[in-house]
Order: sequence, then C-alpha cells, then structure tokens
Amino acid sequence: QLHLVESGGGLVQPGGSLRLSCAASGFSLRSYTIGWFRQVPGKGREGIACISFDEGNTYYIDSVKGRFTVTTNNAENTVYLQMDRLNTGDTANYYCAADSSHFGRPLDYALRSAFGSWGQGTRVTVSS
Repeated sequence: QLHLVESGGGLVQPGGSLRLSCAASGFSLRSYTIGWFRQVPGKGREGIACISFDEGNTYYIDSVKGRFTVTTNNAENTVYLQMDRLNTGDTANYYCAADSSHFGRPLDYALRSAFGSWGQGTRVTVSS
C-alpha cells in the first residue's frame, strides 16, 4: 500500500517561503500523478497543484501560479511543494495525494478527480 507523509509546515510571515515534502513509501511514485491540496477548517478542500511524477508536467490553479512550484526527487521517492510569497490566504492544512489511474490524463482534470492515497497533512500558518 502506498503511504504518504507530509512535512515542512509551520508558521511563516507574509511574504515568506516554506517547502513542503511528500515522502512516499510502499510503492514507487513512478506512473503516479501527485496532487497537492489544502483545506481551511470548516471549508472545502481545494486542489492547488498537480504533477506527473514520470514526466514532470505540472498544473497550478491561478491563485498559486507563479508562487508555488512542485518538483520531484525520483531517488527519494518524494514530491516537494515550494511555496514563495506566502500570504494569509494560504493558511490551511496541506495534503498530498497520489493516484496511478490519472497517468496520462490532463492534470487539471486529474486534480478534480479522486485520489486513492492521501497523507495526514501538514499545517501552514501565514501570520505576522
């Protein structure tokens, strides 16, 4: 079973940066599509970015495009979410998810689809 663990969350001032990690074990992430999601308590979950692990193709929603970057490390079976120019609106619990069934699909479509494996989340708080 694919197991995902996020890390790297914390408290950061507006304008600052954080890098979240999504470490996978149990299976290689090759042929998987990995999505990053965030959720504010009491609100719905929002898909913010997606990457095809093999090809490195990425997709971002407009509100994070140009500020967030998703990358992969094949050797470490890990996906990263680099978040720059953070603002208070980015405060949320952040989750990574992976699914092999989205391989080859447009990433914007994949991000709106179901993901089978989820991490436990990591909290990001942007505050002065």
